[in-house]
Amino acid sequence: MTSIALAEELLLLGYDDQTGKATGSRIALDLGMSAAVLVDLALAGRIAYQDGYLIVLDPSPIGDPIADSVLAKAAADDPHTPDQWLQRLRHRLRTRVLDDLVARGVVRDVDETQLEYIHVHRYPAADPAYEAEIRGRLAEALTADAIPDERTAALAALLTAARMEPALRLPPEEAAHAHERLAEIAAGAGFAGGVSMEDSIVRPSVALVVATLARAISAALGTPRVV
Repeated sequence: MTSIALAEELLLLGYDDQTGKATGSRIALDLGMSAAVLVDLALAGRIAYQDGYLIVLDPSPIGDPIADSVLAKAAADDPHTPDQWLQRLRHRLRTRVLDDLVARGVVRDVDETQLEYIHVHRYPAADPAYEAEIRGRLAEALTADAIPDERTAALAALLTAARMEPALRLPPEEAAHAHERLAEIAAGAGFAGGVSMEDSIVRPSVALVVATLARAISAALGTPRVV
């Protein structure tokens, strides 16, 4: 099994394996996935955050069709802020990611007709091994004392920023600890201001991109509603 893009990892976490439907806020998922595309480019050394903008360092493709199309557009256009990028990317991104996962046999496209003419698509898991690997990495990150690798730390930060902790499907007695542990990971990685970028356990360039995108997601979602 080959690794998949961060945006695909977020989507698999955010969709129910059996019903094939999103389990939480679709807007939050779309924003998180948009940020994930940019984080993958940062992990590959293609973009960086400088003076308020995400800029292209290297226009060479990384081998992912969606990320490469974003990179090509970024290289040919004026720089944009993280907030602008999230809004530019989130429209129809989920559809593109789902189509890609269907084409590769990771999920199935179940097309159902309701009220005789309304088509509703569901995307149950076809190959559960992908999501199992993702959840395994996150479970290890939540229980281990050490900060995880860059990619898993970035995924944890995006989950928190997009308020997708319920997607971890933890029992109530473990949810509070998981939230604290995710915050620890973000701080130790330099994503949340807990340490200086020079002391971050991930590359400072990556930490800066993740931190600014996480703040942009939080700003776009607004103040959480108190129930």
